[in-house]
Amino acid sequence: MCSLINKTVIKPLGDSALIVHLGDEISPAIHRKIQAFSALLNHHQFEGFVESVPAFTNITIYYNPVVVHHSIVNSQPMTPFQKVSAKLNALLQQMDDQQVFEGRLVEIPVLYGGEYGPDLEYVASFHKISAEEVIQIHTESECLVYMIGFAPGFPFMGGMDERIATPRRESPRTAIVPGSVGIAGKQTGIYSLETPGGWQIIGRTPLELFRPDLNPPTLLKAGDRIKFFPISPEEFNTFKEGSR
Repeated sequence: MCSLINKTVIKPLGDSALIVHLGDEISPAIHRKIQAFSALLNHHQFEGFVESVPAFTNITIYYNPVVVHHSIVNSQPMTPFQKVSAKLNALLQQMDDQQVFEGRLVEIPVLYGGEYGPDLEYVASFHKISAEEVIQIHTESECLVYMIGFAPGFPFMGGMDERIATPRRESPRTAIVPGSVGIAGKQTGIYSLETPGGWQIIGRTPLELFRPDLNPPTLLKAGDRIKFFPISPEEFNTFKEGSR
């Protein structure tokens, strides 16, 4: 079963979740819709709501079907999916009147090149420019965090200047140091934990993106605007000491 309102499609995901599709392309406009709907849902949670997970073009909503069945009363017999869909459709009708807030601007220090950015020279040669030009272009753009995923705290960002868009590595690395800043196609991102990965690593930030002892445990969130700025090895160590 699907529900279509204002080009929004709601589809079931198993028996305890559904996906609200708000578009079919990665864009700031679709992202703003997802952020607005997520904020609206957080303020008007229905009984049985468990959590919502925003992505590039949709938001997945998990619910307890038993609680939904007993708590949401309708005039006609409906499945838990149908009941939740009706609730969400009612919220979607309110979205036009909701104010869309601009995300936080977060500045991220990065030590580019050398052992901290082993692929910086490759990205430069791929585009036939200097490493300094890659750094300049990467720090000029204001990027948007579309979603957190892959690993806890890992931000997928769009808005990077396409002049330095570079394909992933042919052979992924088995382990990438946390804080590593990479490029994959038109996206840039920051590794929050030591994991395998195939992104082109151009630098590293001394900031910790995943902090399980804090609330919230992630430094960044969907909707944040990111501005990178270059730092020296000495500044890297100073930032590192200050974050402990």
